[in-house]
Amino acid sequence: MTRETWPPHVPEVRPWRQSQRGGTIEDRMLREVVTMRPPLIADLDVQVTPAVGVAMEACVREVVALDHSHGADLKALETLLLRTESVASSKIERIEASVDDFARALHGIKSNSSATSMVAATEALVAMISSVEAGADFRVDHLLTAHRALMADDEYERAYAGRFRDVQNWIGGSDYSPRIALYVPPAADTVDGHLEDLVAFANRTDVPIIAQAAIVHAQFESIHPFTDGNGRIGRALINAVLRRRGATRQVVVPLASALVARRAEYFGLLTEYRAGRIEPLILAFSTAATVAARESQVTARRIADMPDLWQMAVAARRGSAAARLLAGLAATPVFSADDAVEAIGGPLSSVYSAIERLHRAGVIRPLTRRVRNQVWGAIDVLDELEALGARIAAAAVT
Repeated sequence: MTRETWPPHVPEVRPWRQSQRGGTIEDRMLREVVTMRPPLIADLDVQVTPAVGVAMEACVREVVALDHSHGADLKALETLLLRTESVASSKIERIEASVDDFARALHGIKSNSSATSMVAATEALVAMISSVEAGADFRVDHLLTAHRALMADDEYERAYAGRFRDVQNWIGGSDYSPRIALYVPPAADTVDGHLEDLVAFANRTDVPIIAQAAIVHAQFESIHPFTDGNGRIGRALINAVLRRRGATRQVVVPLASALVARRAEYFGLLTEYRAGRIEPLILAFSTAATVAARESQVTARRIADMPDLWQMAVAARRGSAAARLLAGLAATPVFSADDAVEAIGGPLSSVYSAIERLHRAGVIRPLTRRVRNQVWGAIDVLDELEALGARIAAAAVT
């Protein structure tokens, strides 16, 4: 199978009848729809030009370097990169929230539905990556588990959380029929077979890692097996492939920040994939992941410097409550007063005094207006969460 003959999607006519009344008379009169059926890919060869091969190899080197950097600070880096990727993946779906909103939602304060959705995306990403730790095989039910984490608290979609669709869906066009849709995925009765085939491809070890991650993502997006949440689950699959193949062992690569910066181009790459052209997608993913890994190494160095900067600002005595609070701040940048009491122990009065000391020094800021059990955020970490996404986006554009 050569790169020019990667099979395109095939049109398939299916009967259609509107189930939700509304739209134009053309929507109501539609009686059949042309779906696009993806090829079966489990056994296909993936061949690319030498130039794309070089880009993939350079990408893997950057990703591995990121994963092996700053061992002592890696837990803090893992936390921040995970959140950066989830925020950016949500933004691709036009889900927007401030960093403080997101931080509050991480602590269970559901004042902003967009931020809550971002937290759910984080949980879905964790579920997907955890399912293939230590090289475990993908299974179809892993997709359901991740989707359940993503949609369990969604006001409109919770009934479909952890369930594959049993209806026809479509992308773009009318809300009432797929008459003028940009893309119509395969019929619902084909979803199970396509996903079994996709999982078989994802479990191979003879495909270049970046090519495999890109194709798994694009194939999943083309199958579109859920009524909602496909994009975020599909992007979680990218880092899951990297984890399963050993390119990462502890961190995620926040390449969604690069994709959201070129959103229209990203969707165009999926269209090219459906036409049988895989190289543009693979090259774009190689570039995005390379940029994300390089900028994340900058973040790793900044995180490594933060505890010393905090100590200079606070001048905490060794062993004091303030020093103990600072020691865990990078890895747990959002916490409540009760969390601090549980984490560092000691008399309640000394813990509250330590929190106030960090606040006066400009190390943490309050994230709510509560009087009791205030939620706090580490200023430098939250600012870096925003800065990393912006740097990746800027580098992706240039």
